[in-house]
Amino acid sequence: MYSNAAGIIPLVQALLGKGAALGTVLAFMMAVIGLSLPETIILRKVLRPRLIATFVGVVGMGILVVGYLFNVLPVIGAASVAAGLQ
Repeated sequence: MYSNAAGIIPLVQALLGKGAALGTVLAFMMAVIGLSLPETIILRKVLRPRLIATFVGVVGMGILVVGYLFNVLPVIGAASVAAGLQ
């Protein structure tokens, strides 16, 4: 799927409105923009394939970590608030 930064905003709003988790939506948004095929084709013209693979791997892992963190942090925050109220 290809989209630009402005085109992904309505899709993200719709996903959040339907109840998708914030981390999942953030990961989706970053992956669509950061790991798009047109970007990879452009990078192929200036970088070696091994470096492009490293870029895709590092960015992909970063996106996954951010997605999981944003899905877990509200749960941790809610648990600490609940523990503080007791």
